[in-house]
Amino acid sequence: MDCNPSDPLVSTGWLAAHLDAPDVRIVDASWFMPGTDRDAKAEFAAAHIPGAVFFDIDEIADTDSPLPHMLPSTMKFAARVQKLGLGDGARIVVYDSSGILGAARVWWTFRVMGHEDVVVLDGGLPRWLAEGRPVDDRVPSPQPRHFTPRLAGDLVCDLAQMRRTVETGRAQIIDARPAGRFTGEVPEPRVGLRSGHMPGARSVPAGSVFAADGTLKSADDLSALFTGAGIDLKKPIVTTCGSGITASLLALALARIGRPRTTVYDGSWTEWGGREDTPVVTGA
Repeated sequence: MDCNPSDPLVSTGWLAAHLDAPDVRIVDASWFMPGTDRDAKAEFAAAHIPGAVFFDIDEIADTDSPLPHMLPSTMKFAARVQKLGLGDGARIVVYDSSGILGAARVWWTFRVMGHEDVVVLDGGLPRWLAEGRPVDDRVPSPQPRHFTPRLAGDLVCDLAQMRRTVETGRAQIIDARPAGRFTGEVPEPRVGLRSGHMPGARSVPAGSVFAADGTLKSADDLSALFTGAGIDLKKPIVTTCGSGITASLLALALARIGRPRTTVYDGSWTEWGGREDTPVVTGA
């Protein structure tokens, strides 16, 4: 079974046919919001796709930052993924136990670090299990593999760059948070954050990019979704969310429709909404 080289996702059938391919490396990127009473590491240890290694989004990060799972330095990233057997020349397939959530963040992170041969398993572990495909509980023992980081600065923006985007309108801003949080009608789950959104932002809730079966919508349906939200797909785009996870999901969806170089605001609303000197508006 072949995969579409321009599509950032692969099917469960494709992965099943390539489980033993020498150039394929499988990554479990499961992640849960604090307070959900789920332990991604424990779930990985109990059952994961054969050959997978666990990518800890909260540890392979800038742990000195007060913000959650911010991008690590290139040196830290390279050191961590090398130990996981992830490196140059490998096709990396990322999945998670939510379907597609943490996987999108790790897909984006590898690309920021210069590794383009990375794809997401469409439907993730839930689809894999629903189809009766194999899992195991063996502790992985990967062979270290050299990783050469090359920072792709166009895929990420910081607070100063986001301020300029809001002030100048030089790029369209798409917010992946649920609609009620975007309008300010629903409070933020993280304590101390203001409610609302950045001036000029458009709302495309992360849940709206999925088909009924939990896979990502088709390119045509995603194009209709974004254009229906008032997005011009020919102009620059920055995505944002609560903490940079679902913003990466929107970047993945945009890549499926031919926009692979979408910028993600790493600090997202945890940074923007947690400050008193950033403009916030409410309502639709």
